[in-house]
Amino acid sequence: MKKYIPLIALSLLICLFIYLFFRTEKTVVNQAFISLFSKGAYHSLKTSIHEILPLKPAIVYSLPEGLWVFCITITSKFFYISLGRIKVNLALVPLILAVGLELCQLLHVTNGRFDFIDIGFSFLFWLAAYVSTDTYKKEKNIHTGITFSNISCVFCYSIVYLAHVIQ
Repeated sequence: MKKYIPLIALSLLICLFIYLFFRTEKTVVNQAFISLFSKGAYHSLKTSIHEILPLKPAIVYSLPEGLWVFCITITSKFFYISLGRIKVNLALVPLILAVGLELCQLLHVTNGRFDFIDIGFSFLFWLAAYVSTDTYKKEKNIHTGITFSNISCVFCYSIVYLAHVIQ
């Protein structure tokens, strides 16, 4: 798992960059940035970045979800959870979450807008992570104790909170 950390870190930094400078300032991460610096500094930097690097809507709105699914798939693939006698590889969970979140948006249960492109990005990044991740060791039960791998997995799941839009 440790060999994937640079790829995961780069993916999450790209997501952070997009969220900070191309998404609404009402997200948790943007509110934290504004609190640390100032609203004026944030808007000035955001305007400069938009002038230097204009991004297409698919990159702004779908790529971060795809990269997040990529990261949590990699970190999840090393674990399973037991449901009675059945072992479920946690690498399936990111795809289920991504599609589930889109369905919640479609039904207006959560903020956001349903988008098939988001599902497409999520599926492609999930597949890329699933196929390319080498789990040469047997998967472990996620509840086997605290390890670097467990913490990395939980961290990647929890980072999605930073994208939450504050009402």
